[in-house]
Amino acid sequence: MKRRMKITVAAAVLLLAGCRELPRYFAGDTLVARAGSATLRVSDLESVVPKGVTGDDSVALVDRYVDRWVRKQLKLREAEVFFSAAAEDIDRMVEEYRQVLLIRKLEQHYVDNSVDTTFTDDEIEAYYNAHKADFRLDRPLVKGRIVRFKEGYRQARKLKELMASESEAEQQDFSDLCAKNDFEVNDFRSHWVDFSEFLSYLPAPQARNYDSALASKSVQEMRDSQSHYYFRILEVRRAGETIPLERLRPTIRRILFNQRQSEVIRSREEELYRRSAENGEVRIFGRERAGSDDEQNHDS
Repeated sequence: MKRRMKITVAAAVLLLAGCRELPRYFAGDTLVARAGSATLRVSDLESVVPKGVTGDDSVALVDRYVDRWVRKQLKLREAEVFFSAAAEDIDRMVEEYRQVLLIRKLEQHYVDNSVDTTFTDDEIEAYYNAHKADFRLDRPLVKGRIVRFKEGYRQARKLKELMASESEAEQQDFSDLCAKNDFEVNDFRSHWVDFSEFLSYLPAPQARNYDSALASKSVQEMRDSQSHYYFRILEVRRAGETIPLERLRPTIRRILFNQRQSEVIRSREEELYRRSAENGEVRIFGRERAGSDDEQNHDS
């Protein structure tokens, strides 16, 4: 049997705390709307109108809110009629979800108050050394440098010789020469990059295979229609080799944090269980009977 739905609206003025103003047809805690057995009062609307919104704007906001509220209540009522047989399942799922949220909040409390988020270099390196087999590259990495200059540069040979030198002084001369001529230099000597990223700074068509370039530490070169490129690959890690530690530090920190987090949660859980058992708040009856039977069998 369908219930009749009534919507009632009162008249007057209500000024709320914080200078919020509801439409002038509300006063006191007047009943604003009814949908079936659900009711909406003026006090329920105090958070609907933001500070500073008055007049017609506040009227429009409240009207929209009331309309949405009524429609929601009607849909809930119809859902209860259609799915009354599943009400127990829904209540069970809601309770399970509530429990999950509470436990998650408790565990987060444990973590926030107990987990040290600082990890030393030694801890990170120790984990890395113990799990190298788990960290394998699926693509090559390189360290190196690229310089780009205009075709026809008169001191190109000198530039190449300086780039190839192992002398710190000549490396400084190389940097000074590049800076003086405003050459474009991409320096990846201090950190690993994907070989594909390194090649992206060179006129290297993607369709070609450049694995041969990985085999040499000499200065190599490429050209396009306007520029000349020197590049030198100083270190290589190939696919299948161990990922360098410097690329893994953030990952290992996350792993170590997750380990500490799990240890803290497990420790606090065991502490809670032990304390509750000692206080008589926990009894597992099946285990008690099993323990008693074992003792009798042992005595006989």
